[in-house]
Amino acid sequence: MPLRNAFRVESLIAAALFGLSVSIVPALAAGDPEPPAAPPPAPKSDATTPGNKASQKKKKTDHQSQQEYQEYIDGYKAARALVLDGKYEEAIRAFRALGHDDSAEVANYVGYAYRKIGDYDLSKVWYDRALAADPDHVRTWEYYGLWHLEQGNKLKAQDFLDKVHVLCGNTSCQEYIDLKAAIDEGKNSY
Repeated sequence: MPLRNAFRVESLIAAALFGLSVSIVPALAAGDPEPPAAPPPAPKSDATTPGNKASQKKKKTDHQSQQEYQEYIDGYKAARALVLDGKYEEAIRAFRALGHDDSAEVANYVGYAYRKIGDYDLSKVWYDRALAADPDHVRTWEYYGLWHLEQGNKLKAQDFLDKVHVLCGNTSCQEYIDLKAAIDEGKNSY
């Protein structure tokens, strides 16, 4: 009998590990360097005892919040894919349709897309918006530094590189490496 119980325990552990590995792999393969904004907070309820109507309503609202968040993530990934494909005008529309213009990630990508199509005034507006949402958003500092290079302002780009260095805490983060290379190359389009 003890051998049979040990086999059951090993089988249960193996099944749990397999389930865990299957659920983790898609999350790791998502490909975005950092997640967008946190899910919207669930509305608060005073009465949350199990079985009462307020508790059931809260569970339904939590499910709606999770569903809305998943729709946001899916839309964000689709809009980001448009940016990566060079479809900047479509990407701008897709990001704006998300309804999260004050998210640092969304605003940064909108600014990036405007910069890539040559609308530097709107690009600046969106980079400023991203930094208002998150003053420590490293990728925005990098892209805004590239914006300054494209405007011919290498000294300002260097200031932004210094800010990236402070935020990263080193010179080995990708944002620092990319902005430094652009400054060193001295090109005027990135």
